[in-house]
Amino acid sequence: MLFSYKAFDASGRVVTGSIEALNVEVAVSSLQRRNFTLSTITPQTGSWFERDIAFWKRISDRDIVILSRQISTLFEAQVSALRIFRLLAVETDHPLLRKVLVSMADDIQAGSSISRALSKHPEAFSSFYVSMVRSGEEAGKIDQTFGYLADYLERTYEVTSKARNAMVYPLFVIFTFVGVMVLMFTTVIPSITAILLESDQEIPFYTRIIIGISNLLIDYGWFFLILIIIAGIFLWQFSKTPNGRYTLSTLKIRLPYLGNLYRKLYLSRIADNMSTQLSSAIPIIRALEKTAEVVDNAVFERALIAAAEEVKGGAPIADAFSKSTVMPGIMVQMIRVGEESGELGTILQTMARFYRREVSNAVDTLVSLIEPTLIVLLGLGVGFLLAAVLIPIYSIAGGS
Repeated sequence: MLFSYKAFDASGRVVTGSIEALNVEVAVSSLQRRNFTLSTITPQTGSWFERDIAFWKRISDRDIVILSRQISTLFEAQVSALRIFRLLAVETDHPLLRKVLVSMADDIQAGSSISRALSKHPEAFSSFYVSMVRSGEEAGKIDQTFGYLADYLERTYEVTSKARNAMVYPLFVIFTFVGVMVLMFTTVIPSITAILLESDQEIPFYTRIIIGISNLLIDYGWFFLILIIIAGIFLWQFSKTPNGRYTLSTLKIRLPYLGNLYRKLYLSRIADNMSTQLSSAIPIIRALEKTAEVVDNAVFERALIAAAEEVKGGAPIADAFSKSTVMPGIMVQMIRVGEESGELGTILQTMARFYRREVSNAVDTLVSLIEPTLIVLLGLGVGFLLAAVLIPIYSIAGGS
C-alpha cells in the first residue's frame, strides 16, 4: 500500500514523499527508523487506471519462479535477507510484486522472520512455499531451502506449461473453424438457399440439413449464445462448490487419453512436492497435507488427506496409498521400497523424474496426433458443406 507523508528530518527540515508498506503502522515504523518526525501520513488510493492495470497484472507462477531463483542465488552469495528483498523490490518491474517485496523488507527490518513475512501475502506465496521456508529457518538451512524451492518451481512450471501450451493450437483451430462455419451458415448459405428455392427443383436431403441448420442459427442464434453463456456461468459457479470441484476433477482424470495425461501430471506433482519437502526435513504427515493443498485436483487431494490420516494412526505410507484407487501400483511399490530402505526421498525423486518424462512424452504424442486428426475432421466438415451446396447448383446449371 502506498502512503504519502510529511515529516521533519533530524535537522528540522520539512520532508515530503511516499512510502510503500503493508499498513500505516509499518509505514510509520519505517519512517521513524529513518529519524523522521511525522507530521501527516495518508494512504494513496491511486487512479482508476492504475487500479485497473493492477487488477489485470496478477503475480503469475512465472514471476514466483524467477523470484525464487533470484533469492536462491543471492542467498548463495551470502547477501543478507533484508538486503535481498530491498534489492529485488528495486529491480522488479512488476508493480504488485514490488509492493509485496517492499512490505516484506519492512517486516524483516522490524524483526519478522522471512516465513512470517511471506505468509502475509497468500496472493503470491502458497502455504506450501511458506511451510518450506519456515522449515528451512528452523533447520538453519534457509539458503538451501530457497535452492530447493527454485528447482522445484522451475520443474513444476516447465511441466505444467508444456501441458497447457499443447492445448493452445488445437483450441485455436477449433474456435477458428467454428467461427468460420457460423459465418458461412449465417451469410453465405442463405443467399445460396434463395437460388435453390427459386429453381423449383428437388433439394437433396443433405442440403436440406444444411439449410435447416442455417435457418436455426439465423432465427435462434442469439438464444443459443445466451444459453451457452448461462451454462458457462453455471458451470463456473458449480466448479467453486466442493461437490462441483470433485465432479470436474473426476471427469478430468477420466477423459479419454487426456485423463491419462492429467493423472501423470498430478502424480509427478505429488512425488516432486513430497521429495522437495522431505529434503527440507519436513515431517511426512505435514508433507502429505501440504501436497494435498497444491496438487490442484480434488480426487488426489482427498486421497492424500486420507493417507495423512492413516499415517497419523501409525500406518506406513505405502499401505495408506494402496487404499486409494487413484494411486498406481508402481508408486505404492516404489514407496514401500523407499520406506524399507530408508531412502524415501530418493525414491520420490526418481518417481518424479519418471512421471515428468511420461508427461513430456504424452504431450508430444498428443500434439502429433491432434494435428492430423484436426486436419482430417476439418477437411471432412468443409467437404460436406461444399458438397451439400455445390451439387444442387451444378444440377440447376446442368438442367438449364
